[in-house]
Amino acid sequence: MSTPQLQDWFDALDATWPGKAVHALGPWRIREGAGGGQRVSAATTAMADVSDAEIAEAEEFHRSLGQNPLFQIRPGQEALDARLAARGYGKNDATHLRAAPVTQFEPAPYLRSIMHWPPLALTREIWAGDHIGPERVAVMERAEGKKTALIGRDGNDADRASGAAFVATHGAIAMLHALVVLPNMRRRRSAHYMMCGAANWAQDNGANWLAVAVTQANAGAGALYTSLKMPVVGEYHYRGL
Repeated sequence: MSTPQLQDWFDALDATWPGKAVHALGPWRIREGAGGGQRVSAATTAMADVSDAEIAEAEEFHRSLGQNPLFQIRPGQEALDARLAARGYGKNDATHLRAAPVTQFEPAPYLRSIMHWPPLALTREIWAGDHIGPERVAVMERAEGKKTALIGRDGNDADRASGAAFVATHGAIAMLHALVVLPNMRRRRSAHYMMCGAANWAQDNGANWLAVAVTQANAGAGALYTSLKMPVVGEYHYRGL
């Protein structure tokens, strides 16, 4: 089993959490997010740097979509990052991509992770409590690979939901998004077993790797993924006005 390259992780990120549309403009791929958040509304480029005129074109196109100009900066794009900073763009949401082979996760205990699609009303309710509303559920619905919603269940009471998540595949990579654990269910290994359930589902559906994107400021999630031996395989951040 070969380890995916950096671009493979980003391709899976884009495919499993897609915007309403992606517009090609010169060196840019500009996402139309339809209210689905930064990841589906940002412009990206494969180039290390672009000109100020090209940035201005991207800004104008963003505004034509009703979006504020926003750029996702990936490894090797320090020159572009500096150029945007000089134009007054602030840096936010520095994010790690973490991943591990699905075979290293333990089997999820019975009823601790329940897979289903489309999302149940309870799943949507859990997400809504963490600001994952209809626009982000629409992002999930647009994903074209194999996909599932996931309800976590508490180990002491299998009738009590502990959280929710979304998983989708792109080639050999399954990526987990929208992981929410209810406040009164935290520190009870719910997230741990939900991740195991996601990895088990991914393996059953032809994926070799389970990946997540987590902001570097989210220390609790970072600790969870470290405990699951999911190292950092990539990173990015945003520049926005």
